[in-house]
Amino acid sequence: MSTDSSTTEATTTAPQEASETPPDARGDVLLDVKDLKMYFPVSSRGIIPRHVADVKAVDGVDFFVRRGETLGLVGESGCGKTTVGRSILQVYKTTGGEVNFDGTDLTKLKAKEMRRYRRRLQMIFQDPYSSLNPRMTAGSIIGEPMRIHGMAGERGEYRDRVEELLRVVGLNPYMRDRYPHEFSGGQRQRIGIARSLAVRPDLIICDEPVSALDVSIQAQIINLLQELQEEYNLTYLFIAHDLSVVRHISDRVAVMYLGKVVEIATREELYENPLHPYTKALMSAVPIPDPSVERQRERIVLQGDVPSPLRPPSGCRFHTRCPIAIEDGLCSEEDPEFRDVGGDHWVACHRV
Repeated sequence: MSTDSSTTEATTTAPQEASETPPDARGDVLLDVKDLKMYFPVSSRGIIPRHVADVKAVDGVDFFVRRGETLGLVGESGCGKTTVGRSILQVYKTTGGEVNFDGTDLTKLKAKEMRRYRRRLQMIFQDPYSSLNPRMTAGSIIGEPMRIHGMAGERGEYRDRVEELLRVVGLNPYMRDRYPHEFSGGQRQRIGIARSLAVRPDLIICDEPVSALDVSIQAQIINLLQELQEEYNLTYLFIAHDLSVVRHISDRVAVMYLGKVVEIATREELYENPLHPYTKALMSAVPIPDPSVERQRERIVLQGDVPSPLRPPSGCRFHTRCPIAIEDGLCSEEDPEFRDVGGDHWVACHRV
């Protein structure tokens, strides 16, 4: 096992969709995602392949991220979290919806125009080894984005900037000449963080940045991300499946299930007063250190398996596993409205 050697929405009088919330009620919004859809086509086999279906990985997602805050995005594996992150960066050409970044809809930009925005949007990947080029030194990996975006400057200035970034993420400057295989997992992730900082971004999408690391190293990386956010006024979309990590770093949390966001609330509100039955089930699975409290609390065990995004259920996507679903009625026939229930708390459930 490797070790790291370095050390408002306003309350409304009637329910309305998130995308219809008055902008002034939401504060200084940097990223505004509206009805985002990402379908992957499925083709038949044969001499002439034909389109037969779509995998609806993301199907109508709405959320926004205020400047300087961290929005946690959680859910089971396969729910579409990573696809949302890559769709925001336009790694995938989205099927529908809007990705408004600082007032510009990225989905409408051509490739050349999008390249200018990529400096302001960066990503930290889940696997710190596969995301680094094994044939490049740490210094070259960190400096490459600066060269691409014309920010390298003179040779001495470039070298100083690389060494500064290594120090910022807790690595020694002399490590710039080492290759990725010479670092531990935590150190490799620090290099990935330094690479994302190199072009002075506004928004960083963190795609499960600590899930591949030892527990002791996870805390160090989370603390580093928080320190960098405060120092550089960064905005994070933090994608994870570990609710304990999300609670520690996020200001607000969005919960996804099978391609849709089912609940968004502030960190305190979501953990103390979850409303959607899926969120309640997730929260009941989070261990509590106090054994007496752990024994007394209700454990919600969901029945059945997650449906396939190739053929998602009609109506509410969660109704096939929901313990409070209305049988043969509203839940199975009508998609619930994503509505404001007050206090910056949004939920999509007919029973709430």
